[in-house]
Amino acid sequence: MCLAVPGKILSIDDSLPEIKMAKVDFGGIVRNICIQWVDATIHDYILAHAGMAISVINEEEAVETLRLLEEMAKDCEE
Repeated sequence: MCLAVPGKILSIDDSLPEIKMAKVDFGGIVRNICIQWVDATIHDYILAHAGMAISVINEEEAVETLRLLEEMAKDCEE
């Protein structure tokens, strides 16, 4: 099973023309993600899988998905 996780783009580094990278916030965890193949800008939400953005999504969908993931994690702790 593959899982894509929503995150918010904090900054973009396009200093290397062959690969466009972004710092992406996944509910408090920030990671570098390749955004080369999606049309995304700062403050957009993306779905990331294996270090790559696979699509841009709307904020409501991203926030709801992050909320559900957090709820599932709490259930696992109990």
